[in-house]
Amino acid sequence: MDKMPRRTKDKSNNENRGTFGKWLFVITVALFALFIVRFAYIAINKDVQHVNLQSKAEQIYTQRQVIQARRGTIYDAQNNPLASDTSKYTLYAIVDHNQRSNSGKPLYVTNKEKTAKVLSRYINLSPAKIKKILTTNRQTYQVEFGTAGSGLSVATMQKIKSQHLPGINFIATPARQYPEGEFASQLIGIANPKTDPKAPGGTTLVGQLGLESYFNKQLTGVNGIRQDKQDVYGYQLANSKTTTKKAVNGDDIQTTLDPQTQHLLENKVSKVYEHSRANSMTAVVMEAKTGKIIAATQRSTLRSKKNPVWRNMLVQDAYEPGSTMKVLALSAAIDSGHFDPNGTFNSGTWSMGGGKITDWSAGGWGVITYKDAFDLSSNVGFAHLEQNMGADTWYKYIKRFGLLKRVNVPGMGNGVTGFTQFKGILEQANTAFGQGITVNVMQMMQAFTAVANHGKMMHPYFVSKITNSDGKVVKQYKPQVVGHPIKAKTAHKVLGLMQGVVYDQKGLGKSYQIKGHRIAAKTGTAQIGGANGYSNGDTNYLYSVVGMAPAKNPQYIIYITLRQPQNVNPQPSDQIAEVFNPTMKMLLNRQSATKKATHSMVKVPALTGQTSQAAGNALGSRHLQAVVVGSGKKVKQQSIPAGQQVLANQRVILYTGGRVQMPDLTGWSSADVNELAQFLHLQLSEQGDGYVDSQSIKANTTITKNQTLVVKYKI
Repeated sequence: MDKMPRRTKDKSNNENRGTFGKWLFVITVALFALFIVRFAYIAINKDVQHVNLQSKAEQIYTQRQVIQARRGTIYDAQNNPLASDTSKYTLYAIVDHNQRSNSGKPLYVTNKEKTAKVLSRYINLSPAKIKKILTTNRQTYQVEFGTAGSGLSVATMQKIKSQHLPGINFIATPARQYPEGEFASQLIGIANPKTDPKAPGGTTLVGQLGLESYFNKQLTGVNGIRQDKQDVYGYQLANSKTTTKKAVNGDDIQTTLDPQTQHLLENKVSKVYEHSRANSMTAVVMEAKTGKIIAATQRSTLRSKKNPVWRNMLVQDAYEPGSTMKVLALSAAIDSGHFDPNGTFNSGTWSMGGGKITDWSAGGWGVITYKDAFDLSSNVGFAHLEQNMGADTWYKYIKRFGLLKRVNVPGMGNGVTGFTQFKGILEQANTAFGQGITVNVMQMMQAFTAVANHGKMMHPYFVSKITNSDGKVVKQYKPQVVGHPIKAKTAHKVLGLMQGVVYDQKGLGKSYQIKGHRIAAKTGTAQIGGANGYSNGDTNYLYSVVGMAPAKNPQYIIYITLRQPQNVNPQPSDQIAEVFNPTMKMLLNRQSATKKATHSMVKVPALTGQTSQAAGNALGSRHLQAVVVGSGKKVKQQSIPAGQQVLANQRVILYTGGRVQMPDLTGWSSADVNELAQFLHLQLSEQGDGYVDSQSIKANTTITKNQTLVVKYKI
């Protein structure tokens, strides 16, 4: 029997195993030691690959909530808001079927057809298009609706929400609202949201034009932050403190714009601009003694449907002013002792400096006086006056009147300086009647104050004060004298000659007569210059007027320009008068009433929430007229704010909601009618002068928003 083989130990194999075990032990100990060292390093330094773990943990458990600061509000002179904060909303729909509430309720769109049909009532998309957007693959979480579903108002958002559509939600974005629409829109400007991922809150409003841009830093507030520590379930951690950094709201800006005057001016300018089909139009109303702008507008504006304009024409457009410059040339000639009203010259044409100066009536009027030259607006006559003064003297007065340099009206940026070559006797003479020199509206307004204000030139302004969020006035703007270009007696003589333009038989300004008031004015008709010289034809002129009243001691200056009207029937001077006359008449009548009844000023009470009868009684006891519109029982809105001082017998419109009926407007003034139209959002068309004689919407007829009201006035 063979012996079984014995197992023998492989010495080399045992040695290998021992070596491997030793190395494994060494490596394990080394890794463990490395782990301990690394763990100790992290525990001590709390840093991994330059990431602070403590800071990272705090970020995970720390909840930050941005407290949005309010952008400052812009007000008119009577504290009515012209620009204030609101929100715009972007519509989106959740289409992921996995999205449900804790109770299992669907948080996604469940009925696409119904949702599409309802949404199409509020956004500019068809039900079919909306349904197509909602029909996506299963991997899509949510969808949006492009421009049609963005920029929605609070009212639209609330209407959609009231339909309780599953899966329909909104993203709020800071926005700006301008409740008065075209009300001095170029001066107020616009602010749009701008997204900055690095900034707290992400999206802020940034001014793009007008006051919104000029005072953007002051209007913009500083967002606050609320911060606390929470666990994974959203509960605040024990012993943790809530840290709050309060938001600082932006400063408020109050303008000098008078709402009654501004609304009337806007209405009249719109009417003339549309009828004339002009290239552009500007109008400014200023207090003569202070430089305070109480109304100003332009066409087109940034909100115009056709050809919107994104610039302030009052300071950014340079133009040749034409014959309104003769007011300044006449002032310079009288002030320097070079004007003889009874001196004569041969009108029509005058050859000088290698060229020819021609009157608007090329045949002239024969030999006429220099007083007639102003009445008849003779270019030849003013070329003679410039020659009599001498170019150096006339240029000195151009500079004295503040032309050829920026006016720097607070709130109006990027103003042009104007320009003139002022070389050669022909061009130097041309500047005396407003050709060969460019200006802007604010330069002319500033210069005109010297004539209206006893020789003292006032700086134009339309911001009265800036107030911080605590109600403290941080900046105030007051009347500022910026020069004395002419003597007081010169100013008085010029005003006398300006009255001749309106009332003398030869005067060209008869359209600007206002019954019961004395007006001083000067009209202008300037050719439009271009690369190939001056254009011809009645539609290629800049027509203008400057008027001051009361003529002996002006309180108001109105300056209007109408550029390249395509419809010149009636003649442009008469069209401009349709703006000038009712605006100046309203101001003068209001001033007269104020003087006669200073003791009759009363304070308007707070009427909101009262019954219409109680509100009417409260107004009646203060000698004010209540005009109730609406079928509701209680007053929801009043046209004149509580606490405002007004003249006795003034109308106060009380809106009660419900069905609105047209009041009887017989005997109402244009200012009152404009106030009503603005209050009820009516499209107003006015004819004639004086007081209401007839109205297209009969009294007690139910009216709707944006309905057209045609009113005829009769003296």
